[in-house]
Amino acid sequence: MTAISDLDIFARVARTGNMSAAGREMGLSPAVVSKRISQLEERIGTRLFQRTTRHLTLTETGAGYFKRVIDILSLCEEAEDFVSRRNTKHRGQLKITAPAAFTRLHVAPYLDRFFARYPDIELEFNLTDDFVDIIREGFDVAIRIGELEDSSLVARKLAPDNRMLCAAPSYLEKFGTPEKIADLDSHNCISAGAQDVWRIEGPEGSRHVRMNGNIRSNSGEVIREALISGLGLGLRSTWEVGEVIKSGVLKVVMPQYRGSSNLAVYAVYPSRDFMPARVNVFIEFLVELYGPDPYWDKAFNSPQTLAEPSPGKGPKAVAVR
Repeated sequence: MTAISDLDIFARVARTGNMSAAGREMGLSPAVVSKRISQLEERIGTRLFQRTTRHLTLTETGAGYFKRVIDILSLCEEAEDFVSRRNTKHRGQLKITAPAAFTRLHVAPYLDRFFARYPDIELEFNLTDDFVDIIREGFDVAIRIGELEDSSLVARKLAPDNRMLCAAPSYLEKFGTPEKIADLDSHNCISAGAQDVWRIEGPEGSRHVRMNGNIRSNSGEVIREALISGLGLGLRSTWEVGEVIKSGVLKVVMPQYRGSSNLAVYAVYPSRDFMPARVNVFIEFLVELYGPDPYWDKAFNSPQTLAEPSPGKGPKAVAVR
């Protein structure tokens, strides 16, 4: 029977794509890791990795084996966590990937509250606006903002992601204030990444608006600063620009229009069945902090700038399949 430690070694090599990196995580030499992987392949009678002098990639069989090994290791961790919950406080390291701006504005300021409740949990943040493979990269949970694509991961809605058209007063003074969707054709629309279409909802229903502009960035903070500098007009989330709109640094234009109502802030994690307690308490902390009517929307002075939140119960976790 294959030892759990061999499965752990295999999973770490699969995640990192590097035997040396996996060895450093476990305190083993690359030679020992290589030997254990070779013994595992010999024991189960199949090749799990394609090896070259520069790359190490999973075979098709290895990829299927990896998914099942992750479930096994999660079950082992869940069993240990069950015992830990009965005998000790919540503890252990939690690896999180999240957007940089959202974490700076709406996670980091509240970590003191989290640690006051759970002092034995360690948080490790990897901040990126890109969607990473949380299973392959070994993350426990991801905070993702937008409309989720189909996947085998589980998603818990943390808050709505309301998006408004906005620009600096200096830009509007120079180029005029748009009053209808067709007016956007004559404005410099600053976009996120490769995005060239805005999904906007308004009196006419849902619209796909193709926009043109001279600035694109995968960083929300770069776009925000460009808007504040008066360089264009953007469709931005209220969690990001609520305070600068409230202070008058940015101004909402065409408040009767907003971004797609399908957008939201989510916590995404690999498995609902064997979720470690530290993952659960972190997600519940964020649900409690934000909720269906998050505090950043309440910061607006004018009620017309945001759609009223839909009534209903709190968000539930759903498998995105």
